[in-house]
Amino acid sequence: MGQRSSAEHRDLSALAPELSQSLLAWWELHGRKDPALKPWMFTKDGRWPEPHEHLNVLECWIAEVMLQQTQLQVVLPYWTAWMEAFPRLEVLAGADEQAVLLRWQGLGYYSRARRLLAAARQLLTELRPVGEADPQSWPQELDRWLLLPGIGRSTAGGILSSAFNSPLAILDGNVRRVLARVMAYPHPPMWHQGLFWSWSQSLIAAAPERARDLNQAFMDLGATLCTPRNPACASCPWQSACAAYASGSPDRYPVKEAPRDVPFQVIGVGVVLNQAGQVLIDQRLNEGLLGGMWEFPGGKQEPGELIEATIARELREELAIEVTVDQALICVDHAYSHKKLRFEVYLCTWCSGEPQPLASQQVRWVQPQELGAYPFPAANARIIAALMTHLGLPALDQSVSG
Repeated sequence: MGQRSSAEHRDLSALAPELSQSLLAWWELHGRKDPALKPWMFTKDGRWPEPHEHLNVLECWIAEVMLQQTQLQVVLPYWTAWMEAFPRLEVLAGADEQAVLLRWQGLGYYSRARRLLAAARQLLTELRPVGEADPQSWPQELDRWLLLPGIGRSTAGGILSSAFNSPLAILDGNVRRVLARVMAYPHPPMWHQGLFWSWSQSLIAAAPERARDLNQAFMDLGATLCTPRNPACASCPWQSACAAYASGSPDRYPVKEAPRDVPFQVIGVGVVLNQAGQVLIDQRLNEGLLGGMWEFPGGKQEPGELIEATIARELREELAIEVTVDQALICVDHAYSHKKLRFEVYLCTWCSGEPQPLASQQVRWVQPQELGAYPFPAANARIIAALMTHLGLPALDQSVSG
């Protein structure tokens, strides 16, 4: 296959039949077709499905949502624990939000879990007359899935191509990176999403009867060979067609957005204990980052403010309580995609005032041993561990099994 230097002058649709066939041939030998790695992609007797066979829609759906912004090896234990806890749609739809968030604890982007619950409840009303056991009873139209909370075009395409072998494209990070390199696309991919969608769909259109296999092969290629750093071009089935490889600098693609300044904030956190040895926690509002999760109260340090003063002020403003700020417990650095935080955590003694949820959903005094029953953001795991050590108590089990 010949290359051209500019993505604008290349026609991927002309290359699509050969690209699809070479990708499938590579995937048959090297793809991640291990039932232990992707159990949702296999039949119940452990086979990779034939094109006409359908898979468990709920299992594919949960996997696709978990795989948004999270790598496969991280997702697998969470998916396994989730399916044990919520094996059927009716079980998930009937679950308490806190139970759902607890199962999601550690995966991040917690709005995904709340939207899953909302979508399950919506779907259950549609499927109740016929039941969920038959895959054919589930919606198979892209537009119907796009009406559900938390389901975008790529997630819907992944669900339908996996469960039903529907001829729909996907466009996750792996696919976007591979396409940017094959075409040596000279701009950040997010600038022209429509163009990348057309490229991905053209590859599916070249072998629509194998859409399930092609999408899986596409993701496997990006995850195992066409990786963000040090791509294994020598082993790639698309090497001869890849304009980025021909340029001699495949690492230059995808072209990145100009870096943004990531703000840094110091957060004062109070681990407040009362005379009964209970610790005070509050539940975040559902709107915004980490909605619905529990946390130790606190807030942002103001310029020129001592961290002890920050904690006392925040607890007064958000909970209407007075505390004495005692000794430092732990310092935790945590990075999000849009900001970096440093949590300066201090042990505090409650003095007066009945805690009120002035900036949260609810507040609660709990025994330290009970903290494992509440879903906390990942940054809080080290705080809890430090507290248990300070109190001379056994460490809590904060694994995905809950």
